Amino acid sequence: MSDTVIRVENLGKRYRIGLKEKGAKSLKEQTKEVFTSPFKYLNTVLREPSPEEVFWALKDVSFEVKRGEVLGVIGRNGAGKSTLLKILSRITEPTKGFVEIRGRVGSLLEVGTGFHPDLTGRENTYLNGTIMGMKKREIDRRFDEIVDFAEVEKFIDTPVKHYSSGMYTRLAFAVAAHLTPEILIIDEVLAVGDAQFQKKCLGKMNEVSKEGRTVLFVSHNLASLANLCSKAVLMVKGTKVAEGECNEVINEYINFGREAGGEVVWKVQNNAPGNDKVRLHAVRVVSTDIVTTDIEIDKDIYIEIEFWNFEPDAQLCSSIHVLDKMGTCVLASANMHSANLDVDRWFGKPHPIGLYRTVCKLPGNFLNEGLYSINAFVLSDVTNIELRVDEVISFTVHDTGAMRKEYGGGWIGVVRPKLAWQTEYLTPLNENTNVLVEKL
Repeated sequence: MSDTVIRVENLGKRYRIGLKEKGAKSLKEQTKEVFTSPFKYLNTVLREPSPEEVFWALKDVSFEVKRGEVLGVIGRNGAGKSTLLKILSRITEPTKGFVEIRGRVGSLLEVGTGFHPDLTGRENTYLNGTIMGMKKREIDRRFDEIVDFAEVEKFIDTPVKHYSSGMYTRLAFAVAAHLTPEILIIDEVLAVGDAQFQKKCLGKMNEVSKEGRTVLFVSHNLASLANLCSKAVLMVKGTKVAEGECNEVINEYINFGREAGGEVVWKVQNNAPGNDKVRLHAVRVVSTDIVTTDIEIDKDIYIEIEFWNFEPDAQLCSSIHVLDKMGTCVLASANMHSANLDVDRWFGKPHPIGLYRTVCKLPGNFLNEGLYSINAFVLSDVTNIELRVDEVISFTVHDTGAMRKEYGGGWIGVVRPKLAWQTEYLTPLNENTNVLVEKL
């Protein structure tokens, strides 16, 4: 018997832009449209859409997963990762190709997936187990373990619509992981939990794999993927571009798409990230007055974000996350007063319609040598994210050699600021006894 539990072959998922896919309407709606507007119906539904009318979220994706493997799925936002997992979880159907799955699947794709908000945590646990084909006595045996793992004992008989997002996630993961699925599919939702919970979840997934069950794991945290996954696939714009040993695929991901040259510009507003209120125009890295991706460690770094504002008198805020090469957030900053060494005259003020540039300065001798990437944000009223682009641009900090020469090797840590140090001579030792000489 083959030990392949998931086989994906030439998988494709197509969406029609601005139109529903064939068969998406109810029978009543389709019948009415056939009789009231037959030519319109034939034109918009029965004909094949033009290339301009379709978007392929997945294109000819193929791979296999063996029993007991932990497969990481890596890719930037929009790469098709979530679409792939939804097809594997049987939430949506593929447009072409097929998926063969051998075993019971437990999945956690987004907060609250599979939970009914009006049912209690206890009722949802039993409901999910039943849907997975488990008998009541099987769920009974696992129930206390699930509640203990999720840390929701006091609220287990409360409707889950009253849960916080963290409680929701803890219970959903506990249910998915403990109700003995042969295949466990986990999306980025673990980011909702705190650090301690994430650590516990990663430990549980490792335990599941050692029991011979299979795990598919999507995360932007490359360190977690490297620690947990034996194998990975890299997705770019709906296509699988790499597959193999996890660390090798991570290295491909880190180096993929670094041809931006220190600047990404969206010249066409409608194609730029954002919405009807605000859209991104450009993100760039500047050092020594030039746009660059290669920066000497002692030089200042300027992160520039340019955006169009379309709403009169909007109050907008710019923000960045600086990530290391493993996707760990090194720092977050924004132009709000509490996080700004200067005073940004536009923060908290109405913005007229127009194009804006906001700049954040990272001082020289702050970041250690290495590869970094930037997440760029524009928010309204400080709290509402209007646009977010993850890992939009990357740059490398190079050691100029002075500290390396003195220290004799690489310097550990993510940041490497020059800090103020002073040494004071307190009192001498007796040359013969190495005992402190008493002060007179």
